[in-house]
Amino acid sequence: MEKCYLMTAVVLLGLTVRWTVSLNSYSANLCTSCRYLLPGAGKPPMFGDYEAQRHWQEITINLPIKQWYFNSSDNNLQYWGLDYPPLTAYHSLLCAYVAKFINPDWIALHTSRGYESQAHKLFMRATVLIADLLIYIPAVVLYCCCLKEISTKKKDKVANIWCTFSVFLKIRDILPHHIQLMISFCFTFLSLLPACIKLTLHPSPRGFRFTLVSCALSFFLFSFQVHEKSILLVSLPVCLVLREIPFMSTWFLLVSTFSMLPLLLKDELLMPSVVTVIAFFIACATSFSIFEKTSEEELQLKSFSISVRKYFPCFTFLPRIIQHLFLISVITMVLLTLMTVTLDPPQKLPDLFSVLVCFVSCLNFLFFLVYFNIIIMWDSKNGRNQKKIN
Repeated sequence: MEKCYLMTAVVLLGLTVRWTVSLNSYSANLCTSCRYLLPGAGKPPMFGDYEAQRHWQEITINLPIKQWYFNSSDNNLQYWGLDYPPLTAYHSLLCAYVAKFINPDWIALHTSRGYESQAHKLFMRATVLIADLLIYIPAVVLYCCCLKEISTKKKDKVANIWCTFSVFLKIRDILPHHIQLMISFCFTFLSLLPACIKLTLHPSPRGFRFTLVSCALSFFLFSFQVHEKSILLVSLPVCLVLREIPFMSTWFLLVSTFSMLPLLLKDELLMPSVVTVIAFFIACATSFSIFEKTSEEELQLKSFSISVRKYFPCFTFLPRIIQHLFLISVITMVLLTLMTVTLDPPQKLPDLFSVLVCFVSCLNFLFFLVYFNIIIMWDSKNGRNQKKIN
């Protein structure tokens, strides 16, 4: 009964944080094809991500399904074209039916572009909260309940590889479009292949969770066109392994938020993001004792270290290296945040701080990709043991 009370308190706290954050302004966006910032709330011509979500409701309810993803006189793909999978489109359609019942002007074809009002803002954010209540939060609660049963005895500019590499070499100006697509496909496929093969040969719930992280991170780092907020698609599976590797998971989630710093600053959301990040860090530090979970075993690197020590017996310093890297990473992120907020970039390099945020975040993500793949590839023994326990 006590655990039920605790679970209820956590859910209510999560809902309270969501609603509190929603009181701030809403988002601008980064157009990955043209690399310029699109203004946010109340600022034409694009009006930010808020308008994108509203516009998708307008398109899905007013046009036949076969026109949703294709350019036409009624569906200008240059104006927040629907570029998410069909499931997202059907979710927009469901929300659009509710919007039409409340106020048809919210989703009227063409004439509703840039529509903003307090009532509509309340509706849009309520759809997110209700979706969390109906789908996301029950899934998390169910996962946490199952986790107790299967756990072992232990309690702008986008930060992907292509945007980072373009700082040094403009690939898109050198290679044809179809060659770029092929290179991106090959790197994405090859980077996720080892983890997928390992999971196929040695399936386990634990291996599945870590493979989710590795594959999502591969897509973020090497896909041809990536939105900066796609890192949230990696953060979600990282949250699933937060209890298993609390130190590394907390570190990753800090970096994922930092990677969106230019976007947060554009919409004047620095203060709420800093407050929530600090609150999250304190919660992880106290609840999971993350700074006490940095041994080879707690970092899930014992099997790898044992393998390396067969050839280099003195290889006992990996945890200390990771601790130092964490300290360097955090200090760098804090300094870059302060510099971005307080200093003006040089006139000849107006995007200097955004590029640095992109570069530093990408280096961190590459490190995490290697780390998660090491866990997966050296986990055959632990995977078999866990399978027996399950």
